[in-house]
Amino acid sequence: MTQQHAATGSEQAVTQKKSRHQQKVGRVVSDKMEKTRVVTVETLKKHRIYKRTYRQTKRFHVHDEENRSHVGDLVRIEESRPLSKLKRWRLVEILKLGSGIVPVEDVLAQANPNPASSAEKSGEAE
Repeated sequence: MTQQHAATGSEQAVTQKKSRHQQKVGRVVSDKMEKTRVVTVETLKKHRIYKRTYRQTKRFHVHDEENRSHVGDLVRIEESRPLSKLKRWRLVEILKLGSGIVPVEDVLAQANPNPASSAEKSGEAE
């Protein structure tokens, strides 16, 4: 009977790879840099005197080698060696893709800067 329990315990150890590094789950808030993402992690804390629960938000610069994550994605990050002045974390996995909503600034930057000229061209075609 003890052999069966020992076997199941070792199987669990194989399936769950335990990392020595701390892991956190957060949301990507910026993907403007190459191979770097800014991830916010929210934690709930209790005030030591007033006992009120409050939300603390912390931002981490994360290394994303393949530029896979985008704004709004829910990701798991892990501690790593220092990769640059601010980057001490790396992307482990994307847990949930974001909504794919593009910020207004990006849409305006890609839009035609002179919409009047396009209206004139369409008037000439008619």
